[in-house]
Amino acid sequence: MKHLIILGDGMADWKVPSLGNKTLLQYAHTPYMDKLASLGRTGMLKTVADGFHPGSEVANMSVMGYDLPKVYEGRGVLEAASIGVDLEPGDMAMRCNIICVEGETLKNHSAGHITTEEADVLIKFLDEKLGNDRIHFYTGVQYRHLLVIKGGDKRVACVPPHDIPLQPFRPNLVKPLCPEAQETADLLNGLILKSQELLTGHPLNMKRMAEGKDPANSIWPWSPGYRPKMEPLSQKYPAIRKGSVITAVDLIRGIGRYAGLRCIDVEGATGLYTTNYEGKAQAAIDALKTDDFVYLHIEASDEAGHEGDVDLKLKTIEYLDGRVLGPIYEAVKDWEEPVAIAVLPDHPTPCELRTHTNTPVPFLIYYPGIVPDSVQTYDEESCQQGAYGMMEKDEFMNLFMNL
Repeated sequence: MKHLIILGDGMADWKVPSLGNKTLLQYAHTPYMDKLASLGRTGMLKTVADGFHPGSEVANMSVMGYDLPKVYEGRGVLEAASIGVDLEPGDMAMRCNIICVEGETLKNHSAGHITTEEADVLIKFLDEKLGNDRIHFYTGVQYRHLLVIKGGDKRVACVPPHDIPLQPFRPNLVKPLCPEAQETADLLNGLILKSQELLTGHPLNMKRMAEGKDPANSIWPWSPGYRPKMEPLSQKYPAIRKGSVITAVDLIRGIGRYAGLRCIDVEGATGLYTTNYEGKAQAAIDALKTDDFVYLHIEASDEAGHEGDVDLKLKTIEYLDGRVLGPIYEAVKDWEEPVAIAVLPDHPTPCELRTHTNTPVPFLIYYPGIVPDSVQTYDEESCQQGAYGMMEKDEFMNLFMNL
């Protein structure tokens, strides 16, 4: 049996009064999710281990069955793996967002969804002006980039920028967690403030503002760590002899590389609602012809949740159902070698809150011949009645890979 996980990042949500007090999964038109829920079995999964921030890197590593206290080293190391930066002992890697600051306010975490091409100009400019033998900036994708500091101390408190939209940025600057980390905190805060001085008048930002776009006028480094020690999934799960990951997001690609999965690039995959849904679906179908395990990650719902846009998030959920899950199910349902399909979010990203929560998420599992439970629809409430009950840690992955 082959195995496919379709992960809708941030897809779960709270009840919304304007939707008749339904969640977005309850309100959205999702015939394929509901069909597989009714034909399969469902449950709830706690994806955020106790003591961890509900970030996508934490939740996706948990979905894959990794023991977070043993392997977690932050987002930066995953960005590094994704873009091919080989970390040396003592290198501290951090996710480095390019953000928009308006006065003293952090306006948004993505600089108005700056393109990779624009961001590359600014990151190279910053590396020229602020980089040295100890400090290096590397271009990632869109607003997601990498900062590596040799000899940095990861014992610093860094607030994710998507957690503080429209809030003052200065109270959320980096803070040391011990006296030894004061130098690293001071260095990072200095880089943030110097980046604002350098980027504000940059020609690219002047052009963006003239076009009515948000300027990309600050960096925001966060999630520090050192190179992790992650066991490849093929060693954890014998059923995975060959596996792949499909995503538009660097950190998921980084997880995939450490997990021993090949990364499949899809032209037009953006991480936004405009992403190439059909291309991702076809890439998954093609990968399943040769691979035992495919991890298909769709980012769009998370971005819509961060924007607080209920209508857009509904659209992303329906696109995932009709343009990804539907074509994949129809293509593989009659294959000689059956395909087990799991659908779930990594965490909720409520539109009302505009950031992640650690609430357990609903999941469904379907494969030909499975004995269904009584659940008929896929959503946060229905799946609480599912046969699998509440799962945590590596229970979901152990179950799924041993079907």
